[in-house]
Amino acid sequence: MLFVIGLGLGDVTDITVKGLELVRSCNIIYLESYTSILPCGIEEMEKFYGKAIVIADREFIEQRADEMLSQAKHLNVAFLVVGDPFGATTHTDLIMRAKDKEVNVKIVHNSSIMSAVGCCGLQLYHFGETVSIPFWSETWKPDSFYDKIKRNRQNGLHTLCLLDIKVKEPTIESLTKKTLEYLPPKFMSVTDAADQLLSIIRDKVESGEADLAFNENTLFVGLARVGHDSQKIRACSLIKMKECDLGSPLHSLVLPAENLHPIEKEYLQQFSENQL
Repeated sequence: MLFVIGLGLGDVTDITVKGLELVRSCNIIYLESYTSILPCGIEEMEKFYGKAIVIADREFIEQRADEMLSQAKHLNVAFLVVGDPFGATTHTDLIMRAKDKEVNVKIVHNSSIMSAVGCCGLQLYHFGETVSIPFWSETWKPDSFYDKIKRNRQNGLHTLCLLDIKVKEPTIESLTKKTLEYLPPKFMSVTDAADQLLSIIRDKVESGEADLAFNENTLFVGLARVGHDSQKIRACSLIKMKECDLGSPLHSLVLPAENLHPIEKEYLQQFSENQL
């Protein structure tokens, strides 16, 4: 059987009791390290679980996942994911592939950023569609997520922005070689995201768009390491967010709705240096 087990967001102890019992009973343990990361190291996890862990990176997920599914036909295999098992399309696809191969699958849920974002005081049922903000390059600067942010804003809804991470990305030069070489891990910060958002609205103004989804003075909320003891939250204008250092990854960004519920506003105030 394949057990897809959510690890939560904080440290090794965030796994559920059910999840921990299953991990300790499984024959093989994989840790998905492609879509997110935990603040703790692999050695700490192995010590806590009492089990060796195999890292399932991007290359493994894309090219060798069938090996894991074959093992799960005869053995108990744990596939560990940061957050909740259904927090990434990659995991949903893997579960569907397992069922296509008639591999039994059991899901163990946990907290993800999609629910834990409520720690900033914004009510979960006031959130609209979540968007992802990718890293830009010199030749690739997608901004289609802006339209989703604008639609949420028009509907009076908050927007959770998931910020890009790049782990074990091959260099362009090595793609033509027999041996791949990899870029260092890269994690988008709230300052990176704010800088790109400011660039987008500058382009929108230059193109003549009058009804912007936000401007440099619009309130944003930056979150770092949600669920961990070192969690940080800051509420400030977009222009100030560009200079906001929230420390090490992972970061997320929220654009609150224009009109906040009084309780949301009161709770959010503790994270702002200015009166909201």
